[in-house]
Amino acid sequence: MDYLNLHAINAPYEAEIKNALLQVVDSGWYLFGCQVTLFEQEWAHYCGYTLDEGQSHSCVACASGLDALRLVLRAWMEMGLLQKGDEVVVPANTYIASILAVSDNGLVPVPVEPDPQTYLISPDAIEAAVTPRTRAILPVHLYGQLCDMDRIMSIAGKHSLLVLEDCAQCHGVAGNYLGDAQAWSFYPGKNLGALGDAGAVTSSNPQLIQTIRQLAFYGSSKKYVHRFKGLNSRMDELQAAVLRIKLQDLDNCNRKRMEIAARYAAEVHNPKLQLPVALRPHVFHIYPVLTENRDALRQHLDACSIATQVHYPIPPHRQEAYQEWASLHFPITEHIAAHELSIPCHQAMTDADVQLVIDSLNSF
Repeated sequence: MDYLNLHAINAPYEAEIKNALLQVVDSGWYLFGCQVTLFEQEWAHYCGYTLDEGQSHSCVACASGLDALRLVLRAWMEMGLLQKGDEVVVPANTYIASILAVSDNGLVPVPVEPDPQTYLISPDAIEAAVTPRTRAILPVHLYGQLCDMDRIMSIAGKHSLLVLEDCAQCHGVAGNYLGDAQAWSFYPGKNLGALGDAGAVTSSNPQLIQTIRQLAFYGSSKKYVHRFKGLNSRMDELQAAVLRIKLQDLDNCNRKRMEIAARYAAEVHNPKLQLPVALRPHVFHIYPVLTENRDALRQHLDACSIATQVHYPIPPHRQEAYQEWASLHFPITEHIAAHELSIPCHQAMTDADVQLVIDSLNSF
């Protein structure tokens, strides 16, 4: 059993996708066509943003999730809300992209520990890390579970901080997105995945959206007229067409993931395993299991024909890219990195697949 079978996940939409791609090719518009505009509108609406006369003022499509994060932070700098050297509180337990976006803009990432129950950024740790140089918080809805946004927004309000939500792993999670902006990745393995790299930003701030749209197009709102020193970060028409098709079925796919996770929670009874705790809405992009002997568990599941992954074996503060953090110690993050194993949990799994995973975990 594959950890994630993208062919099986995309198979139900094969005919629609092929037809949509053919229409894009036949149209002759590969960038700046109607598919991207329509996806921006549909994604904004799906995320709960009200559209004004059909305009996609709440969403900008871009090339990747990392670019989405980079563009928001850069736009806030152009708007005078951030400046180089400002601190941004980030989770120590996350994929490194969340932190790279901060560094790339000349800002200072300040990593803090996660909640030991959910493995998501701890509001208490955020508040303890706030200094006079802190200007923003970057919570990551890791694994598909919503962070404690009520508390995070309360801290942000108390200290006048911006909040950028990294939503790369939480497509369709129930509840409101409360931050000043949200950055999305549509990498093929995400709950809503394209057939290549793609990303987007959502926000209720029209000035932010307009600035990001210009930054993503060479800093320009009009051809050959450049207001900013921008970059090239665009979603193409082919990816938008695919995402529009799959978006229609996202809720059903997430429901299947949640049903599988509920079975794991109810039927896995092995005391050697620590199963994830869902304290807030969760769409289970990743199902992380902790165990004292990860290698043995992985070998056991492999012998049962079950593929697994590790998220994430080397935390950002132990990466060569952040040598300046070599002396930092985050025991909760390091414990997760050393003991986490991700097991299959996705909509293409059959009942027999799920039962095999349950039986194999119980027999470890």
